[in-house]
Amino acid sequence: MTRIVAGTAGGRRLKVPPKGTRPTSERVREALFSSLEALVDLDGARVLDLYAGSGALGFEALSRGAAHATFVESDKRAADVLKGNAKELGFADTTIVNRTAEAYVMAEGEKFDVVFADPPYAVGDDELAKVLKGIVPRLTADAILIVERASRSGEPAWPEEVEALRAKRYGDTAVYWAQVRADG
Repeated sequence: MTRIVAGTAGGRRLKVPPKGTRPTSERVREALFSSLEALVDLDGARVLDLYAGSGALGFEALSRGAAHATFVESDKRAADVLKGNAKELGFADTTIVNRTAEAYVMAEGEKFDVVFADPPYAVGDDELAKVLKGIVPRLTADAILIVERASRSGEPAWPEEVEALRAKRYGDTAVYWAQVRADG
């Protein structure tokens, strides 16, 4: 089990899928959201949590004021856990999509202010680059993208429409930030 760090659901526990996911640690989430809230007002934000797993990143954003979160998870059991977590936490304004991140971003749909991508280690650089490129048309003008990976994986290949903002290591985990280019 993992818990929401702050906000309206702060301290509440999340169920974690039985296997195959690595929930973002509370320490990393706390640091990530502290930095995010310095850049962006989460109140009313539309958030996308790709490779959602337990939904820790998206639920943390909802707890801190985001208006809506869409969770994309390819594993059916993990998607069922997401549904249970949304219900347990009382977050009604969620969409849970049981399909691959690559398939999801290639479809037309709503725009997002914040995108989290925490792919499994098995997702290679090329696949992640496709997903990041595919999501660009669905980003608002000043959207933030945050990618969490094993620190040994290195920075993702950002699409030309976004610019890298920062990178931060937390032990074996690295968090990479980018924002839609002002000119782009």
